Amino acid sequence: MEKNVFVRRIQEDLKSAVKARDKAKTSTFRMLIAELKNAELKDREELTVEQEIAILGSYARKCRESLVEFEKAGRDELVKESEAELEIVKVYLPKQMDEGEIRKEISVIIEESGASGPRDMGRVMGMMMKKFKGKVDGGLVKKFVEEILKSD
Repeated sequence: MEKNVFVRRIQEDLKSAVKARDKAKTSTFRMLIAELKNAELKDREELTVEQEIAILGSYARKCRESLVEFEKAGRDELVKESEAELEIVKVYLPKQMDEGEIRKEISVIIEESGASGPRDMGRVMGMMMKKFKGKVDGGLVKKFVEEILKSD
């Protein structure tokens, strides 16, 4: 299996951003490379594509969380920076499922698993996250699973 796919791609994009003097992209690319390299050093082996996607997904989640906090605090300049950073990271992630697709798949999993109430939430969440790893936002899945199981 090919390794360091994203590291090489991001390094190439970093070169272009530096030449274009794009500070936002340069900063974000350097941060992404550092995240990937740190994970590689921690595990003491090259990362697989799946591991790289998981790390990039985690970074995107951090960006979304920061975005929410900055919005609450009324820090518009930081909101714009976080939005830009998130858009840059999204380029490297698999296409995310939209809300309609997520709700539909949750309903299918609930029907297949026989889940009937809030006590089955963990099982449904686990199945959903395993089946669509890297393609769904866990926060959205949790919200929709709660809604659907409460209404049943």
